[in-house]
This record gives sequence, C-alpha cells and structure tokens, in this order.
Amino acid sequence: MKANSVLTLSLILCCLSAQQYCYAGEADVLREFLKARPAKTTSIINHGLAASEKQRSVSELIVPQAGSKENDKISALPEQPSAVRFNQYAGYVTVDANAGRALFYYLAESSGDPSTKPLVLWLNGGPGCSSLGAGAMTELGPFRVNNDGKTLWLNQFAWNNVANILFLESPAGVGFSYSNTSSDYTTGDEKTRKDSFTFLLNWMERFPEYKHRDFYIVGESYAGHYVPQLAQLVLSHRKTEPNLVINLQGIATGNALLDDETMRRGSYDFYWTHALISDEVHDGIVKNCNFSAETTSEACDEYIKQAGSSLGNIYGYDIYAPLCNPNATSLPVCGFDPCSDNYVNSYLNSAEVQKALNVRGIPYSWAPCSTDLTWQDWPPTVLPIFQGLMKSGIRVWIYSGDTDNVLAVTTTRYAIKKIKTAVKTPWYPWYFQGEVGGYAVEYENLTFVTVRGAGHFVPSYQPGRALTMFSSFINGTLPPSSYINHHS
Repeated sequence: MKANSVLTLSLILCCLSAQQYCYAGEADVLREFLKARPAKTTSIINHGLAASEKQRSVSELIVPQAGSKENDKISALPEQPSAVRFNQYAGYVTVDANAGRALFYYLAESSGDPSTKPLVLWLNGGPGCSSLGAGAMTELGPFRVNNDGKTLWLNQFAWNNVANILFLESPAGVGFSYSNTSSDYTTGDEKTRKDSFTFLLNWMERFPEYKHRDFYIVGESYAGHYVPQLAQLVLSHRKTEPNLVINLQGIATGNALLDDETMRRGSYDFYWTHALISDEVHDGIVKNCNFSAETTSEACDEYIKQAGSSLGNIYGYDIYAPLCNPNATSLPVCGFDPCSDNYVNSYLNSAEVQKALNVRGIPYSWAPCSTDLTWQDWPPTVLPIFQGLMKSGIRVWIYSGDTDNVLAVTTTRYAIKKIKTAVKTPWYPWYFQGEVGGYAVEYENLTFVTVRGAGHFVPSYQPGRALTMFSSFINGTLPPSSYINHHS
C-alpha cells in the first residue's frame, strides 16, 4: 500500500473492534493504517475550525426528522432478562436530508433515577466499527449475548448504573447507519465529527429532557480522534452560542490512538517489556528506527518485520487472553468469553432483534465493522486538541487497559509526556473490592488511569474495575485510593 494512497477500510481497520471477523493481522492493523497515511497530512482539526464553520448557527443544523421518541422506545429486546429496570430507545437521526444520511443510536437510560444522571455519548473506533456491537453488547452496555446467539444476560457492571449511555454508530456506513448517497462512504475525521455534532443537536430535539444536562463524550481506540475532535467542535459553538443545548463537561478516551509517533515507538517497547520480542530485535528497532521521520530505513523495516513475525498467534487486544475456541467447555479465568463477537453477530442479524431495535430495511446485514468506507482525512496527532481542551476547563481523562498489545499503555504514557503538563497528584494504586484496580496520576487539567488486567476493550475484561474508574470520572473524583469498594 503506497504512502499516499487513500485507506480502504475493508482490508485493514475492521479488526480494531472485532477479532473474529477480520484476520488482516490484528497486532499489525493500526501500523498498516499509519503506513497508508500520506507523508504529510494537513487538517484544520489541529488548527481550529474553518471560518465558514464557525459562522454556521446551530439552527441551520436542525434537520427534518422521520423518527420520534415514542416510536423509538423499545418495549423489550428479544430474550432479554426479566429484571430490567430502565428504559431503552433505538432508531435513526437524519443528519443530511438531501443525501439521505442517517445515523443509528441506542440509548440505555440509567437504572437509577435517570432524570438526575448525566448523559454520556460512547464511541467505538476503527475507524468504521460499531459502538452497538462492541461498546453496547460486549463492553459497557446493560446486556451481553449468551453463546446461543439468541438470549441476553444482564451486565451487573453496566455503565448505565451511574449514567444515561448513548451509543452512536458513526459514520454512515457503520452498523445500521446508512446513506442513500454512495459518495458519503468516502469519509474521514472531519465529516465524522460534523455529523456527530449534527446528530447530537437533532437527537436532543427528540429528547429535550437532555438539553443542558451534564454531558460527557467517552470512547476507545480510533475514537481517540473522534472524542477530542467532537469536543473541540462543541466548545467552538459554545463560544458563539452560549446557550448551546450540549452542556459538555468532560471527555475520556481509552486505549486510544492519540499520536502516531508515540504509538509506533511505544508499541515496540511494550512488546519487549512484556517478553513478546527478543532483546536483539528490540535493540535493532531502537538503534535503526526514527518514528518521527516520514519514512523508515530498510534496517528499521526489517527489524519491525521480525518483531511482527515473532509475536506468534496471540490475541493482540489482550495478550494474556485465550483465542476464541467454540469447543471450549469453560470460560477463561477473567470470565470474558473470547467468542462474544460471534454471539453478537448472530443476535444483531436476527430479523426479530432488528425489528425491536427499529432498524430500517429489515433484514439488514449488520457487520461489526464496515467494509464499504474509504477514509480520506486524519491528523497524525490529536495532542494539540487535547492541550486546547485542557485549557478550556472541561474534565479530561485518558485511560489504558495494561494488557493491550495494539494501543499499549506505553503508547499512551509517551503521548502524555509530549503534552508536558505538571503532576498534581503523584502516581498511586487505586482499589476495587480490596485489590489494586490499576494506577492513577493526576496532572494539571488531565488525569491518567490504568486498569489492571484489562486489554483493549477495558469494560469487557475488567467490568468491575472499569465501572469504578468510570464512576470516578463522572463524579469528578480520582479513583479510590483505599481498599473500600467504590464501584457504585
């Protein structure tokens, strides 16, 4: 793939959210994505918004809608548990009526007094992967799918215990989101954040009770781009329209792509410190690779190739987790079924399920990641955006599961070091149920948290610890430094 080529997602990026459906080499997916980028990437995202965008008013972004809150309400999902104590909604919000472009959402309101709880938008990455299939059905959502692919069980550590969670399948072409205009499937960071902003404005017209409610944006993986970019757009509109209905209070990104250079450099250091590659290969990478350069040397490329081949057949998103084995008779020690993606795929491709979710065009061929998108714009770093958000006064958190091989904790720590902010509360262990849940450090206007024993999809592997961390984020407190259980 040439350096100046446009990235076609069908070959590369679907794996960032669904190991079972794409075998392009999970551990190498993001590196291949980075190789596909142009040598020099320009984007208005790193330099503020275009003047024409700043002049557009929110009222111009309100789009005629076919849906309604009443019609979007889910009476019950097929085979859901009986002990459900929260409202669910799903449907479409049109973001461009002329193009026929509509984004699909799923809302799980809080199980405890939703009117007093904040609203959280959750975004999965890829780019091109589903927040419904991954985030809602295998990570932080209220339900998980049983191995029969037909029935659900209740996730006691779901994040809607403490907030109203809105899952968005974005951009058009992902999951159940679609466009009637084929050119819309050539997209990128800029179009994605504009559509997400337009979605929020129109969604809040349908759900006016959430206007001016405390609002947070959280996401993982390539959403390390989506989350800060959308937050930047929201704050830009707030400057010109102080009564903006989106009351953004903070953001959090997990195991996220933040900066290309530190992602490359930090990955190989993670491999070596976790005994995945040899001393010789790591030394060769350190001596021959300059990841700040636009191109790498032949010697560097050779050592990188050796590093990739020496990893073997491991699950890159959690280096200590087993691979999916449909014949396994018991779950791994962590309790997460590595075949969960298969069960979700079966469930969401059921016509009965799609009808309950108010999906259009049933039967709809749902996939965990899009094979139709062409990604044409992306910045090599979003750290300048983070620095701007830190100055804005909103809450900014970055978290990492510490057994992820694809966007490793080292890549995040190196990226934070580039931000150059002073330590406010030194590194310390935090606790969940009497055990260390991870580690945290509070910087000036930035908090970094690790989740011990969690891979790329943090709430999948360590649901209790993830909820403890998330609750602290929502409450504006650091994760608990005592042995007391603070998960609720």
